[in-house]
Amino acid sequence: TLRMPVPALLLLFLCLRGRAGGLPHFLQQPDDLVVLLGDEARLSCALGAYRGLVQWTKDGLALGGERDLPGWSRYWISGNAASGQHDLHIKPVELEDQASYECQATQAGLRSRPAQLHVLVPPEAPQVLGGPSVSLVAGVPANLTCRSHGDAHPTPELLWFRDGVRLDGTTFHQTLLKEGTTGSVESILFLTPSSHDDGATLVCRARSQALPAGKDTAITLSLQYPPVVTLSAEPQTVQEGEKVTFLCQATAQPPVTGYRWAKGGSPVLGARGPMLEVVADASFLTAPVSCEVSNAVGSANRSTALDVQFGPILQAKPEPLSVDAGEDASFSCAWRGNPLPRVTWTRRGGTQVLGFGPTLRLPSVGPEDAGDYVCRAEPGLSGRGGGAAEARLTVNAPPIVTALQSAPASLRGPARLQCLVFASPAPEAVVWSWDEGFLAAGSRGRFLVETFPAPEGRGGQGPGLISVLHISGTQESDFSRGFNCSARNRLGEGGTRVSLGRRDLLPTVQIVAGVAAAALTLLMVITGVALCCWRHGKASASFSKQKNLVRIPGSSDGSSSRGAEEETGSGGDRGPIVHTDHSDLVLDEEGTLESKDPTNGYYKVRGVSPPTSPDSCVTSLQLRSPRIFNLP
Repeated sequence: TLRMPVPALLLLFLCLRGRAGGLPHFLQQPDDLVVLLGDEARLSCALGAYRGLVQWTKDGLALGGERDLPGWSRYWISGNAASGQHDLHIKPVELEDQASYECQATQAGLRSRPAQLHVLVPPEAPQVLGGPSVSLVAGVPANLTCRSHGDAHPTPELLWFRDGVRLDGTTFHQTLLKEGTTGSVESILFLTPSSHDDGATLVCRARSQALPAGKDTAITLSLQYPPVVTLSAEPQTVQEGEKVTFLCQATAQPPVTGYRWAKGGSPVLGARGPMLEVVADASFLTAPVSCEVSNAVGSANRSTALDVQFGPILQAKPEPLSVDAGEDASFSCAWRGNPLPRVTWTRRGGTQVLGFGPTLRLPSVGPEDAGDYVCRAEPGLSGRGGGAAEARLTVNAPPIVTALQSAPASLRGPARLQCLVFASPAPEAVVWSWDEGFLAAGSRGRFLVETFPAPEGRGGQGPGLISVLHISGTQESDFSRGFNCSARNRLGEGGTRVSLGRRDLLPTVQIVAGVAAAALTLLMVITGVALCCWRHGKASASFSKQKNLVRIPGSSDGSSSRGAEEETGSGGDRGPIVHTDHSDLVLDEEGTLESKDPTNGYYKVRGVSPPTSPDSCVTSLQLRSPRIFNLP
């Protein structure tokens, strides 16, 4: 027997049947369709080799086999049934028509694929809460809510625009009905408006597939804002002492209610309006003037500083420095001025400029750098200000010891030796030393040390001390040996040798001897005069001429020039006669007798003149000025 596979037999059967008229089949099946609410929907269906009943189902519910579909007023079937065309029409489409539709050939048992009908419902114009004019406060964060109601399908998108530009900073929220359909949607725009937003127009647009262009709702912003302030000064650049006018202008909604002026944060008393007049000084450069304007919403403040030109003003003086020798020293001073002052550094007493600017640096200083340094600023353009400030540099170094001149001393008398010590830091002690010992303070045997502050020395040398070594009862060895004065501090030691000078006693002895001789001579003369006067009272007394006789005035040979009567002593008016030893008389160059001067000229006796009358006795003396003895 001939056997054929089952698939081959089935294929042969179908071919034979097709030749005999074919089997019912779909020539066209319905596709998914999207339609706007109110428009017409058409679902296509075409069958081949079928002459039987054709019907449509909606979500599985049969609509009927009649072409006009009674019971469904908006539904009908169109097309040539003989040619197998059975299209379903729905007009106008409503939201309830959104369903799944099938075309069925009942007698042939054929069903088309399901076709989904989507009904688009365009959104209505959205609503902005508070519109069409929304009142906001500038600077205060605010929310604008745009809401869309109705059965729009699909759910619309809400967008915000300003001047055609989409705005960011929104959130989206939707509310669903109990049946699951969209009840409403809303969009919230977060913004912080400014005064520039006053009168601005914002647009909320509801947009979906059903209405791509969307529907718009516009609102206008009405801003309440605190004052917007501008502050100006005329002139802005001034010389110190000139007048300046400040003008404070403001725009505000609601209107301005008050002005308040301040300088450097401190209120300007008595200033109330939009204008302020002042006399400029240096403080306006760093203490700006501010104007605060207020209204019912709030207040705003603006400030401005003047460009005040003024002469230098000292802000920080240089500080004294004390550094060790070999280290660097640095001085600083601060001057304020507009324009910036020119600062120079010099040394007091000198003219050489050591540096410029607020800082002076002295590298590796030595004792010779000690002194006072001057920071100087020249006056400004107005001729005001300027000046100088100084500070002392003390260089720490080993002590500098100098011997002071001391008065010579006599043997076995008191003596005083001195030395001057300058040191920074101050010396720990000043020590006197000699052959057999040393002494820093107090007494030891014949020696006593005293130390006391010295007058200020050259700037920067440090504190001065004078140390004195007292010696009581000097000895020969004190004049031949040296005394050392030394001082020590943490940086080292310094010292000097001091010698004791000796005073010669000869001048003093000569003075004493001369005074004694002069006094003795004067006593002798007074005694002689007194004796002469006493003898003159005795008229009967007479003296004969002797070789030792001296008449004053008299001749060179000792005889009287007045005649024999004077020699014999006759007459009542003979002059007095003075006896003296030859050793006391010398003959001068003119042949006159001159008494020897026991004082070697300290006093000189020229002679004794006779009285002019019997009743008088006069002695004439000439005294030489004593020699002056200058002590070394």
